Amino acid sequence: MRSAVVVADTTAPADVHGVHGAAGITQWTCLARRAGLTGGWEAVEWARVPVGGISGEHLHTRTREVYVLLAGEGEVTLDGHPYAVRAGDAVLTALGTRHGLRNTGAGPLEWLVIELPADPPARGRAGRAGPVGSTVVRDLRRTGPLDPSAVIGGPLRLLRHVELATGERDVLLADGVEHTAFVTGGHGRAGAGNVRVPLRPGTAFTLPLGTALDLAAGPGGLSYLHAELVPARGGEPR
Repeated sequence: MRSAVVVADTTAPADVHGVHGAAGITQWTCLARRAGLTGGWEAVEWARVPVGGISGEHLHTRTREVYVLLAGEGEVTLDGHPYAVRAGDAVLTALGTRHGLRNTGAGPLEWLVIELPADPPARGRAGRAGPVGSTVVRDLRRTGPLDPSAVIGGPLRLLRHVELATGERDVLLADGVEHTAFVTGGHGRAGAGNVRVPLRPGTAFTLPLGTALDLAAGPGGLSYLHAELVPARGGEPR
């Protein structure tokens, strides 16, 4: 097993002006990119907009996106239809869906983004049509775990919210699948090979094929979002 787990956090976000044509400032951090990963990840990102802030409406022509709301309340627009969203909800956005997000709450709105490239067209024949919907999933803690591919297609096969009690452990093994995890609450410790990393809210881990991560909850427990992606057969790290 390799121990090249990608570790990142949200402690030093960049200030981005006019995201997708919107006014105001968005704070943003890239937690992982597809470089070094075998699976079809485009990026894993974290974003925050202040009260009244907007991530402008836009259309992706080559990627799907999954948003998981981490803090605050807002309104997401999917092809012109508004949906109220709040911390704990997930938004699954298919290729070609116009979407935007507005902070309607009394505090900052934060969300995790998992962006996935669209499937390449099949060679020598028409591409097989898969699921192409977009939807809002209410309260992932209660609704999950879920399979995003059933809605938007693609290689992301698991999205769940995990809660560990004090002293409980979980092992993520990247054997045939790749993982990303984002700590949402509590504290603990993660181990990859001989490396130990403290866990706190905003810490993220992405596991390429051939790696493993041991998560242990500290006093008060640990909670995190976990996504699992199935790489294409014969893929090589990008």
